[in-house]
Amino acid sequence: MLTNSEVRALPTKLVRKILRSGASDAAVRLNASSSTMIRFSNNDITVSNFFRETVLEIYIAFKERRVTGTITDLSQPSIEETVERLVSAAKTVQPSDVYAPLPRGPFKYDRRLLRVGKVKTEPEVLVDHVKASINSAISAGAKRVAGSLNATVSKTVLCTSGNVEASSTKSTIALSVRAFAADDATGQFATVAADDSDFKPEEVGSMAGEIARMAMNPVEGEPGIYDTILGPMTFAHIVDELGSAASAFNVDIGASFLVDMLGRQVASSSFTLTDDPTLSNTYGAEPFDDEGLPTRRNVIVEKGVLKTYLHNSTTAKRYGTVSTANAGIIVPTPFNLVVEAGDRSFEKLLSGVDRGIYVTNDWYLRYSNYREGDFSTVPRDGLFLIRRGSIETPIKGLRLVGNMLRLLNSIVALSTERCWIEWWEVNTPVYAPWALVSNVEFTKSTL
Repeated sequence: MLTNSEVRALPTKLVRKILRSGASDAAVRLNASSSTMIRFSNNDITVSNFFRETVLEIYIAFKERRVTGTITDLSQPSIEETVERLVSAAKTVQPSDVYAPLPRGPFKYDRRLLRVGKVKTEPEVLVDHVKASINSAISAGAKRVAGSLNATVSKTVLCTSGNVEASSTKSTIALSVRAFAADDATGQFATVAADDSDFKPEEVGSMAGEIARMAMNPVEGEPGIYDTILGPMTFAHIVDELGSAASAFNVDIGASFLVDMLGRQVASSSFTLTDDPTLSNTYGAEPFDDEGLPTRRNVIVEKGVLKTYLHNSTTAKRYGTVSTANAGIIVPTPFNLVVEAGDRSFEKLLSGVDRGIYVTNDWYLRYSNYREGDFSTVPRDGLFLIRRGSIETPIKGLRLVGNMLRLLNSIVALSTERCWIEWWEVNTPVYAPWALVSNVEFTKSTL
């Protein structure tokens, strides 16, 4: 096996090797991570594991002919075999209709972003975090508590044929807590952070426990059209979908409800969304994208108007614009989605609802039509009927159905409070508020 110094030198070595094969472009990104994962259930820690993983991502282009590949087996034979296979495939693959060379460096990067994170990852510290979240959930009304905590320290090394040689390090922590007051009375909350000062496991446990306590003895909900408050877990899911739809690649292939929407109203004027990987010491902070461009703050939606798609060099050339530094060499993606805060507290949002529903969480969001944005999702955990400005009773058995653009345009107000959300239903970290949305349809659930 390769030594640590040989592993760190791999990207540069492989780019040179690929270019000698006649390739016009090459990029190799190495990510080496050490992770501690703790799982807990029935108020106790059940699993604690430590993982080390090194992943190589390789991009090779012969002008319009492009391929990518990933290697996790870093033995010399595996690396050589994979590179040879990718070079051979790149010479024969169907050519793209656009060729954009990788950006030419070197580039200067924000020093604050080259070393992100102030997270203590010692096992005893992480165990204390888990215990604190469990205890606060129980204090809030839960009988049983389950969930997971993941703490990761990673190093990224990038080399490209565009004269880019860059590296960065990051430490992050993620916690998800699900509380049970009864089998049919549950609550969940999750958060991520890259700084211990922003990580509050007690608050996560308390939120989950309080939702579970409130959800005791739910009754069957009535299908209909309701003014709806979407909690941060649910609204982050919607915003994550919007971030994915803003990728120029997804727009090109028709897997987006934002096709032909640049400069047009796609949401309420109360909604502004940015992708901001330049926020130092946040979970999604990054100094450079996969092409080596310095990252930047991009306003995706401003007061409801779609301002930009997210681009890499290839999609930017196709659109006659410049990269937004969101590579993904093949698929541009957001890093760190930030919803601008509203001007009302959660209590103020609630007081403005005469007849409505409060959705604290959801899962299984599925599209019946990606292009139009028609979707449905299943409320998960606490779901509540609102009457005359207060939560009246827990309900169950409903499915939220709608259209993404119609829902976004129906946002009435957003809360001043926001939470960083990322878990297995939300792929990109989202700084999400509570959202009041008018005229949301609920049908009977089949799950």
